[in-house]
Amino acid sequence: MTTESTGTDATVLTIDELAARAGVTVRTVRFYGTKGLLPPPVIGPRRVGHYGGEHLARLALIEELQHQGMTLSAIERYLRQLPPDLSPHDLAIHRAVVASWAPDTAETATREELEQRAGRALSDVDLERLAAMTVVRPDGDGYGFDSALLRLGVQLLDVPLSLESILAARSVLVEHSRAAAHELAELFRGEVSERAAQDVKSLSAHMHPIVVQALLTTFQRSLKEELSQWIPISSQVGGSS
Repeated sequence: MTTESTGTDATVLTIDELAARAGVTVRTVRFYGTKGLLPPPVIGPRRVGHYGGEHLARLALIEELQHQGMTLSAIERYLRQLPPDLSPHDLAIHRAVVASWAPDTAETATREELEQRAGRALSDVDLERLAAMTVVRPDGDGYGFDSALLRLGVQLLDVPLSLESILAARSVLVEHSRAAAHELAELFRGEVSERAAQDVKSLSAHMHPIVVQALLTTFQRSLKEELSQWIPISSQVGGSS
């Protein structure tokens, strides 16, 4: 794989490298391109098509939507509704939200296959950090991993946080997520107590993605507000020197 700067996305892949990273065939990549599910590659020297992080993130999102049972025509309509300027990171978050109400997507791979899917070499420390995030786990001679979270987990490897901080952050998120889920379940309990089991299942299927999206949006705004309080302090310190 080669990398070079191409605007804000420094990932440059050939079609073979893209297919390997995404876990699909080259034929599938070309087919998605003809269907308009993927933007066209950038044509480089010698008429070689170059693909980037957006293509990889879109392939991951398409895969997740297929796990939801959506047809290609439905996926095409779905993708058309997304903002046209979504970054690979935005698409990865979007996929994580979609995956959060899908069945578990656990896979098993050798270390070499795991690194291929991750798009980078993984040291023992990297694997330890991914295990702490419950993204991977040792499984015999290989590793089990959550395909929906692998790419986000790999991105977190470059965040300067200690393993202890990652574990503490996970505990905070799990504790408060469970508390929020319990309160919401209690809130809805009265609404569904008189419904038939099938109606309850249907209500859950509709409410789950809405609630997850609402929680994500609320959390992002709250975190942004918290982090923004650091900026004035830094500015004042810099201005007074």
